Amino acid sequence: MHNGQMSPISAAASSQPAGALPPSLDKRLEEGRRLRASLPRRALRDLAHAERDPLGIIDEQNATRLPDLVPLRTERMSQSPFAFYRGTAAIMAADLAHEARSGVLVPSCGDAHVSNFGFYASPQRTLVFDLNDFDEAAWAPWEWDLKRLLTSVVVAGQSTDRATDVVESAVLGAVRSYAFALRRSTRTSPQERFYTRFDAEAGTGEMHPRSRRILDQAIRQAKKRTGERAARKLTAPDEHGRPRFVEHPPTMVRVAPEIARLQRELVLRYLETAPADINLLMRHYTVTDAIRRVVGVGSVGTRCALSLFEDGDGHTLILQSKEAGRSVLEEYGGVAQPTELVELISARGEGGRVVAMQRILQAVSDPFLGSLRHHDDEVGRLELYVRQFHDMKGGIDIDTLPDEPFVTYARACAVTLARAHAQAPTAATISGYVGRGRALGSALLDWAYAYAERSRRDYDAFVARR
Repeated sequence: MHNGQMSPISAAASSQPAGALPPSLDKRLEEGRRLRASLPRRALRDLAHAERDPLGIIDEQNATRLPDLVPLRTERMSQSPFAFYRGTAAIMAADLAHEARSGVLVPSCGDAHVSNFGFYASPQRTLVFDLNDFDEAAWAPWEWDLKRLLTSVVVAGQSTDRATDVVESAVLGAVRSYAFALRRSTRTSPQERFYTRFDAEAGTGEMHPRSRRILDQAIRQAKKRTGERAARKLTAPDEHGRPRFVEHPPTMVRVAPEIARLQRELVLRYLETAPADINLLMRHYTVTDAIRRVVGVGSVGTRCALSLFEDGDGHTLILQSKEAGRSVLEEYGGVAQPTELVELISARGEGGRVVAMQRILQAVSDPFLGSLRHHDDEVGRLELYVRQFHDMKGGIDIDTLPDEPFVTYARACAVTLARAHAQAPTAATISGYVGRGRALGSALLDWAYAYAERSRRDYDAFVARR
C-alpha cells in the first residue's frame, strides 16, 4: 500500500452498496492498526532521496507570476530559512511524492505550516482559531499535512535559535496532541465533529500565564483588524470626497485598465457563487474602486486585488480577490483527486476548489466566500476566489514567542489540524494507525529534522543564486 495510492474515491466517499451501513468505529480502527503491518510507523522516519530540482520548481512557478513582482517574491523568500520554507509548498509536495505513504486520503490544507493558522471572525462575530490558507487545499495522504506542520516547527525553532530540547518537545507534543484530538473526535458522531470549533477566547484561563498573555494580546490585535479600519487606512478622499485606494508601489498599485473596465462584470460572476443572503446584502453596495495588492510570501506574483464597495450613505466594504492555480498536491505531489472535486473544478475553476476545501477544513468560514472565472483575448484567463478583507484576521508571531508559548502553539496547531482531518470518513482508520502518537512522534521527529536540513540546503542555494 505504501508504494501506491489508495483510490481517492474510496477516501472521499463510502464504496458500500446502496443502503448498507458504513463500517463501525471498531472496524475502522482495526483497519488502521492492520495498516501498520504494510507500513510500519517507523518507516515514516526515512527521507526519500529521489532526484530533485527545487530551484527549477521555483522558476516554473515564477513563470506564471506577474513578472514585475517576481523580484519581490525572491526578496521575501530570502529573508530567512523559515520565510523560504513558507514559499516552498510545491517543492515539499514534489518530495513527498517519493516518500512512503499511508494511502489514506483526507481533505488537506496542502500548506499547513505554523504561520497558516490564526484568528478570524465567525459569522456570529466571535473570534475563532483555525487554518487560514487554502490555496493548495485538495485531497492527499493525511501525513503530508502533519509532516509539513512538524517541519515548520523545526525550521521556525532553528531560525530563532531555540534549544534542541524545546524544538523536540514542540514536535513530539504536537504529534501526541494530533493523535489525542483525532482519537477523541472519532468517538463522537460525525455531526458533533462537524460542529466542533475552537473559540479563541475560551479556555485561556487554563494556560500557562505567559501563553495566556501572548494569546490575549494577539486576540486584542485581531479584533482591531476590521474591514472598516482597513478602509480608513488604505483609502483617502478624492476631489469629490469619495474614498479611493492609495497606491504604495510595489505592494499597492492600480489594476490594469482592462481589469478596471471588467470590474462590474467580475462582481456579478462572483455573486453567482456567493450564498443567497450575501447576494442580497451586496445589492446595497456598488463597486467604486479596485487596486492590486501583494500578499504573503509564496503567493507573491499571483493576481490579487482589493475591491472597494460603497452604499449611498458612506458605508464601505472591502473584498479581496486572489488568483487560484492548481493545488501543488495534485500538480507536484501527483495525487489523483476525487471525481467530485475534478467535476467541481471543471464547473467553477480552481477558485471553486479553494472555496469548497476551505468550507470543509474550517469549522466556520467567511460567509462572503465565492469564486469566479473569466477568459477573453484582452485579459486572458482569470480563475479567482473572493473573501472579506481583514475581518478580524490575525495570528501569532512565531519569531517572538518565548519557548513555553512556542511549544503550546505547536500543539494548538496540531489539534486544529486533527479537527480538520477528522471530517473525513477515513479519520478512524488514521486514528487506529497513529495510536497514542508516541511511536509516530519518534519517527516524524527524525523525518522533520532531516527535511528541515534539506530545506536549509535549498535555501542556501536559493540565496546564493540571487
